Amino acid sequence: MSISRHFVLAAGGTGGHMIPAHAVAEELMARGHHVALVTDDRGAKIPGLFDRVQVHVLPAGRMTKNPKSWPGALKSILAGRAMARRLNETFRPTAVVGFGGYPAMPALLGALADGIPTAVHEQNAVLGRVNRLLAGRVDAIATAYPGVERLKGKYDAKVHLVGNPVREEVKALRDEDFPPLTDESVFRVLVIGGSQGATVLSSIVPEGLSMLPIALRRRLQVTQQCRAEDIERVRKVYADMEIPADLATYFNDVPEKLGWSHLVIARAGASTLAELTCAGRPAILIPLPSAMDDHQTANAREMTEAGGARTITQARFTAVELAKQMQKMAMEPGALQNAAKRARGCGRPNAARDMADLLESIGHAPIVNDPVRVGPTPTSLNLQGVPA
Repeated sequence: MSISRHFVLAAGGTGGHMIPAHAVAEELMARGHHVALVTDDRGAKIPGLFDRVQVHVLPAGRMTKNPKSWPGALKSILAGRAMARRLNETFRPTAVVGFGGYPAMPALLGALADGIPTAVHEQNAVLGRVNRLLAGRVDAIATAYPGVERLKGKYDAKVHLVGNPVREEVKALRDEDFPPLTDESVFRVLVIGGSQGATVLSSIVPEGLSMLPIALRRRLQVTQQCRAEDIERVRKVYADMEIPADLATYFNDVPEKLGWSHLVIARAGASTLAELTCAGRPAILIPLPSAMDDHQTANAREMTEAGGARTITQARFTAVELAKQMQKMAMEPGALQNAAKRARGCGRPNAARDMADLLESIGHAPIVNDPVRVGPTPTSLNLQGVPA
């Protein structure tokens, strides 16, 4: 007998929060459950995610270090909480789960007010601000890493290591062999720097590749994400070096590109690390120094210590250093294949499944069999008559 329940997933509007939430939504729906998403304007506009899910855009105030911003942020949080409670009335979720980002806070606060079981999922190796604020009140804390900084030991009993959910297209790469690589074959390098690219990668990577031995340089084929303002300059640099390069500000087929890549040069965002380790692809990682609590450095640690990646701090990320690290990985016999195997060993491909299991286990709402409207159009909920 299949049991259909309703779940609310809340995530901030960046790919790092939205992609894991999307993967869990797909798993829950595959089990026959109904899912609603709570997010912000940015999250609702990310293409290719939550196309079959109710989408609700809620206000979510952001508490900055400037005290002048606090009254407005608190007002937005309370308004979002009221809207979330209205959604709870109509959707009747068995559980509400936050995937980080400020839009998750009003949804979780609404669930706590209504006595609905709650969970949070932390994608990074450092507990994020919203998850940190609510860790003591939720029923379960799911993590992507065995050790998470700023997660208090007193919460150990409700901490569950599940990993960071990835898209099915990435998960499928785990069953494929590492792309064949010989001394004569094309050497494919994928450079990704987050959803908007990274100027530092656009500046350093082409110059670093130009310093490689000519025998290796002539085999290169580069696919690189660049900021719009950098792309023509970078294209000219590669053209001058006669290195084939496919450049774009955004790639909507990253799993495919990841599948045929021999080496990835990237930031150390949580989703990037999850995809690299799931697929088993070696990498050179340059953590974003401005990331909150330096969480990208923490993210990179497990894969680097396992031998699947080399981490270069941005302060040390020069063309010379990049060329040196690339030569070590690309020119030592079997080094890339070995790094790929070690990266794969860090992967947790069943994260979406395990997260869905966790959500089913904490939910105690009655079985819901009534039809639910499903559509791609973001909705705004009526605030009238809703308690704050």
